Amino acid sequence: MPLTNEKIKEIFEKNKKDFEEMEHYDQTREILWARKRIDITLPQRTVNRLKEISKKTNKPVSHIIEEAIK
Repeated sequence: MPLTNEKIKEIFEKNKKDFEEMEHYDQTREILWARKRIDITLPQRTVNRLKEISKKTNKPVSHIIEEAIK
């Protein structure tokens, strides 16, 4: 069964973010969906607060930071 233009548009809209990330990869060869470890310097109070939140929510500190940025 061939795809109609309407079905193609529906698929694109449903997966728009994925298509944009693949297009970015084609242009830059940078993988946006990969995770990368970095070193940052934070005050000890901030680190302690992040650990507290991590224990309360049972989430890794990296997920807490990601959610705050989004």
